[in-house]
Amino acid sequence: MKKNGLETLLVKFFFSAKMAWHGVAAKPLRTFLTVLGIAIGVASVISLMGIGEGARLQVLRQFESLGSNVIEIKAQDPSVEFSPEEAFELKERVSGIKYATPIIKTKAIMRWRRARGEVQILGAGSDYYKVRDYKVITGHFFTEWHVKERAKVAVLGYNIGKSLLNGRSPVGATFTLNNETYRVVGVLSKKGNSQEGLDDLIIIPYTTALKIAGKRTVDEIWVKADSAKSADLAIAQLGRIYRRKLGLDMKAPKVNPEGQNKEGQGEKEKLPNKENPENPAVPPEKQGGSPNTPENIIGGKELITITNMNTLIEEADNANRVMTLLLAGIASVSLLVGGLGIMNIMLVAVSERTSEIGLKRALGAKKSDLLLQFILESVILSLLGAVAGILAGVWGVKIFTSYGLYAVVSINALKVSTFVALGCGLLFGVYPAYLASSVPPVEALRR
Repeated sequence: MKKNGLETLLVKFFFSAKMAWHGVAAKPLRTFLTVLGIAIGVASVISLMGIGEGARLQVLRQFESLGSNVIEIKAQDPSVEFSPEEAFELKERVSGIKYATPIIKTKAIMRWRRARGEVQILGAGSDYYKVRDYKVITGHFFTEWHVKERAKVAVLGYNIGKSLLNGRSPVGATFTLNNETYRVVGVLSKKGNSQEGLDDLIIIPYTTALKIAGKRTVDEIWVKADSAKSADLAIAQLGRIYRRKLGLDMKAPKVNPEGQNKEGQGEKEKLPNKENPENPAVPPEKQGGSPNTPENIIGGKELITITNMNTLIEEADNANRVMTLLLAGIASVSLLVGGLGIMNIMLVAVSERTSEIGLKRALGAKKSDLLLQFILESVILSLLGAVAGILAGVWGVKIFTSYGLYAVVSINALKVSTFVALGCGLLFGVYPAYLASSVPPVEALRR
């Protein structure tokens, strides 16, 4: 019995779908215009969500080029600087930090054969490529020995390394920076477009870069934690360390003018400053906090910022997701209009086919049969519109890409647009189908 009942339902569904298809095909121009409305809505959703998703991925790649679980400690005030050794002290003092490197950025005049021009120089420690998740595609990165000996060696960013010898490996070649000869020891992998222009940098030992810049201090320290959780914990520890160094920690022991704390023991901590080259981080006038001084070192005047790159990536990802959803919402309005078009067409169809409905009812068709037929007609219209819209949307994304706009075909966009299109067809087809099934046979035949 169950098998026969299932077969009956399948046969009924098959013939209802067949009649629904004939009903759709009977008016080709009307069907085309209805399908066109749905297709435009679906194509709009796919195209706009593709642009939004492309922008999100592009921003994420730029942030991820900085490396994962990376923390940037940066001086925001000219009076605040760091000693290079401070980076290695932090590695020992803060749990969870795996690598650390001082960073100094400067410029120099580069001469390569007959070419000459100004280039961006980045001075770093031997662990820099590990902090930034770089791969050395040819040669090797400079070592700790090179740093200690202030060796004149350089590792090139991808673009510079590729351009020197037209794609051939430049390892072993020499060039001059400020009339001093440097030897290329390696070339880094490509990072892509980023705000820092990572692929256009020349990286040398920070000890050598300090000589070029004529300084003894650095402006940034980069550290890398061994996990995302360790990075969060390290942020808290680094905040406490620098609040105390800058005199912003209200819980730290107070120091009297003679250099003794309240218990009369211990000397005042040497706060780095320009007058004290051994510890150049903050001048004497900024030492010692007041009750009105903000405890957060990144607040107020922003002497130092401590940034977790993982947090920046998450914030950028969330912001771009919101933008993508807004674009999808705007595009979905056209889908709603297409759904109203289906409802309008189906109401007209019910009005035109009243006699057909009455004849079917007189021959024994049930309300459920007519309800199923007209719902299937609206679903077929929306399905055709969804397929045409998907093809048009993918084509539209390719056009955007060909004009230099970064866009991708989002699987979520395909799912959302198809689901909404079918949902509109089903939703806006129910009322006309109900009207069609509710027409009395005698009244229908009389019309």
